[in-house]
Amino acid sequence: MRLVVIGVNHKTAPVALRERLALVGDDVNIALKQLEAFTDGSVIVSTCNRTEIYALVPQALASQNSTLPSSNLTSSLDSQLSESQKAESTGQEVASNAFTSSSKLSSATISAHIIKIKSWLATFKQLSLSEIDSYLYVHRDTHALTHWLRVAAGLDSMILGEPQILGQIKRSVHLAQEQKVLSNQLGWVVDQVFAAAKRVRNETKVGAQAVSLSFAAAKLVTQIFDDLPSRTLLVVAAGEMNRLVATHIAGLGVGRVIICNRNPERAEALAAELRNPNRRVEVRTLQELPQVLAEADIVSSCSGSMDLLIDKTMTLQALKRRRYQPMLMIDLAVPRDIDSTISRIDDIYLYSVDDLQHVIAGNIEQRRQAAVDAELLVSQLVVEMDRSFQVRQVGKDIEQYRARTQDQVDKLLHDSIAQLQQSDASPEDILTELSRRLTQKLTHAPSKLLRKAAREGDSELLDFVVAGLNESHRGRR
Repeated sequence: MRLVVIGVNHKTAPVALRERLALVGDDVNIALKQLEAFTDGSVIVSTCNRTEIYALVPQALASQNSTLPSSNLTSSLDSQLSESQKAESTGQEVASNAFTSSSKLSSATISAHIIKIKSWLATFKQLSLSEIDSYLYVHRDTHALTHWLRVAAGLDSMILGEPQILGQIKRSVHLAQEQKVLSNQLGWVVDQVFAAAKRVRNETKVGAQAVSLSFAAAKLVTQIFDDLPSRTLLVVAAGEMNRLVATHIAGLGVGRVIICNRNPERAEALAAELRNPNRRVEVRTLQELPQVLAEADIVSSCSGSMDLLIDKTMTLQALKRRRYQPMLMIDLAVPRDIDSTISRIDDIYLYSVDDLQHVIAGNIEQRRQAAVDAELLVSQLVVEMDRSFQVRQVGKDIEQYRARTQDQVDKLLHDSIAQLQQSDASPEDILTELSRRLTQKLTHAPSKLLRKAAREGDSELLDFVVAGLNESHRGRR
């Protein structure tokens, strides 16, 4: 398939090295343009947990001798490739390659391009290859495709089954498209990966259960409320945990958010993150909490205060003003922000951090069990994608073979017409010679393939080719 993946992630490299290898901002655009010089298209995925380069090795074998990105790379390649391997990648005559799939490059050629990409990455990040090489993993062909699908489906993430990585890959692909470095073939692979990842998530339960506090809180909202644009979220304290919860819940489409916080600057910073044309975001003081509580359908509190912020009396008053419409309260604080006795009140759904942790623990185990099914499905989908790629590729091989054959036929016909116009030979002799030369040209490649199969003792290939040739003759009668 010519696909290679080179990268580091949270399992192979410490965070200090991942930070140094991260490709963000303008670096990504520059890197994609540089990779274009020695790949047939590339995509760079760089997150806090991974930096990966997905690339197609150039199909033209001559590209193995292209200008290298660092002055030391030529000697490095020379030391990596034996003379016999180099000879393997120099190419053959057209007739010798007529029945060889152009999608299959030699192992030496692919290895050479992997070294190119590794060396380029080290140079681009101003590091030595020896400094990063032991942390880099490399996948090629179907192994690379399997890795990409596992990453896209959330099977290779720090949090098993998390959905964010698929969106990050889509943004990376969009950047490659903007830079016009996403080749048609790599674009086809990307489409297959996205479709397969969607199947994995839809047909297994690997991403169905919440395994983070913020995700679990968002799940509760969808289970209790519908018509989310008409709902109001009250965020009590604007710390990091509440920021994550608020981001998840607001992302569901909640139409209004109220933020109560002691520090107005932090509250305004969170409000700026959550505000959009379809969502109204307001900042209130913590002293206004009793008044705004009645306006909230969903409450998320995580203040770090040593005292209760929401007691039973305040809640009963708010519930009465709401005409006893249901309220979801999520208390992530330790010590608690919300009086635990509130859970006994009708129309109040109160969840503490311990409640959510119990839910998450069970969900993690369910995801691990679902991951077994997901991995099996990934294996099946990779086989399907690889076969589809080969079918797609062989169509191009056939097209190229027919074009080369037509060129040869046109040349022979042109020579014969010239002889008819200029030579004293009889038309019968000229046409007989044309027929003989055409026969030689058209049977050379199949004959060579038959001899090769016989020499190597490949009886299965030999029988297949013989049967195919005989079938083609029968079909012409």
